[in-house]
Amino acid sequence: MSEFEPTAKADATPGGYRVLARKYRPRDFTDLMVGQEPMVRTLTNAFETGRIAQAYMLTGVRGVGKTTTARILARALNYKTADIDRPTIDLKIPGEHCQAIMEGRHVDVIEMDAASHTGIDDIREIIEQVRYRPVSARYKVYIIDEVHMLSTAAFNGLLKTLEEPPEHVKFIFATTEIRKVPITVLSRCQRFDLRRISAGDLVGLFSTILSKEGIEAEAEALSMIARAAEGSARDGLSLLDQAIAHGGGRVESDAVRAMLGLADRARIVDLFGHVVKGDVAAALAEFASQYEAGANPTVVLTDLADFTHLVTRLKYVPNGANDPSLSEVERVRGSEFAEGVAVTTLSRIWQMLLKGIPEVENASRPMGAAEMVLIRLAHAAHLPSPEEAARRLLEMSRDGGSGQAAPAPRGGNGGGASMAYATQAVARSDAQPRPQGQPQPTAHLQAVPSSPQSETVARREPQAQPQVQPKVRIASLEDISDLCTKNRDPRLKALLRAYVRLVNVEPGRLEINLPPDAPKTIVGDLQRRLEEWTEIRWMVILSREAGGPTLAEQEKSDHEARMTDAAADPDVMAILSRFPGAKITDVRIRAVQEEAEELAPPAVAESAEGDILPGDDIEF
Repeated sequence: MSEFEPTAKADATPGGYRVLARKYRPRDFTDLMVGQEPMVRTLTNAFETGRIAQAYMLTGVRGVGKTTTARILARALNYKTADIDRPTIDLKIPGEHCQAIMEGRHVDVIEMDAASHTGIDDIREIIEQVRYRPVSARYKVYIIDEVHMLSTAAFNGLLKTLEEPPEHVKFIFATTEIRKVPITVLSRCQRFDLRRISAGDLVGLFSTILSKEGIEAEAEALSMIARAAEGSARDGLSLLDQAIAHGGGRVESDAVRAMLGLADRARIVDLFGHVVKGDVAAALAEFASQYEAGANPTVVLTDLADFTHLVTRLKYVPNGANDPSLSEVERVRGSEFAEGVAVTTLSRIWQMLLKGIPEVENASRPMGAAEMVLIRLAHAAHLPSPEEAARRLLEMSRDGGSGQAAPAPRGGNGGGASMAYATQAVARSDAQPRPQGQPQPTAHLQAVPSSPQSETVARREPQAQPQVQPKVRIASLEDISDLCTKNRDPRLKALLRAYVRLVNVEPGRLEINLPPDAPKTIVGDLQRRLEEWTEIRWMVILSREAGGPTLAEQEKSDHEARMTDAAADPDVMAILSRFPGAKITDVRIRAVQEEAEELAPPAVAESAEGDILPGDDIEF
């Protein structure tokens, strides 16, 4: 028996029983090969070439072995025997520090739970201790579990030490929420994503452990536990421990099914068969029988969805039937259904189950809600797909005697037909006898009877509606600003000038762009006031396009251009040179109605004697 084999003595002592998840925790990289081959291969090559990183980031779902991998990695970094004194992944022979590291009690391997040590003070303590060399091991290894729980200040305090740690220090981080770890920390670590363990690998792991424990188990029971574990070895071993206790030392499928509240997989397959045949009575009877046997309605529908996914997958990947986690019934009948059921039917069942399962979970009567879902599923089994329905309607319309295909239904989805189109097609097909040899539809489409007036409207081609012209023409922001002035709305005018950028304007439609700090009421106010002033309906739309400048920005730009032009005018330059210190303060453009009037001399600042003084401002 090796050093890490579970001993009978430990289990025989009172209170010495260890659960399977701890008893068979991986001790070296050979055990980690179950589901984590890429990571083991990378570490193997890195250790053989001496390319050992200063920090590692281990991420994955709960129970895939992040903390265990960190301990094995710390053991490999500090591996030392009488013959080997270097980091290695070959850990078959226990070294001097191996036992203490794997038990979490080595003085140079410090484990910290970031969930309970989140502050900068805890990280500051680590930073102060890294300067000291390890007591007995080769490296001082810091294992920080659930590292995403650290505060922002703690992460920032760790960055410098993490980037340039002493040669004798290594960091190993573990987290289930990799997205919450700052990218500045991730960039300083070698990241390993621990994958979910497949159901087949879990079944093999359970079989190996049970053989060591001397416990018999049914293959179907192990498959059910593997599926319930959802890729987590720890969850699976915990369920296996529970199943052993529940079955009195034997793992049987019936006991596991009762323990987990699962339905019989064979009966789920039978239920699926009744649904795809459209046999509502048989489906309800089968479901009632499973419910009376203790199956949870939500679990039954979830298992039904899983089997639907399996059948759909086998339709495209026939080799998937070799999955060891599948039972013989699932393997054989799943392949049969994959050959006989159309993809459109499977897709429809899947979508209806995805919608029906939450309804059952939230219903006050789950049994009745689940039966309604099954009734919908069985009823929909005979319905044609949207594409098939459109094709049949087209064939029926061709049989109406016109000799021409009916126009394509308007709808844009490519698979449906409007009610008017369906009504016409059915009416024409019923009016004419069907030729011999014409394929008969297996499903009948019934249209709701409509009045003669509605049928006339349906047949009539839509006519172009006359476009309503606005009472006031609007082609720019200036037009809207003038309307605000005319209708005495200074508030809207001020908001329009300061925030609104025009993207496009046409009668009844205004596209604008607003900065983030703009009041949210501008769009509603503009739409309401424009409808009131122009007497037509308006749509004011916020666009992502930049648009033109605001009125305030345009006026500022125009003013700066006028100032530049005035400063470049020869007459103005002569006046400014004649009066040192004088400067241009404003440039005003006379209104059109004032152009005919006599030009008045420019207003200038005069002294008491009427002379212009140096340093005075001249206004043009």
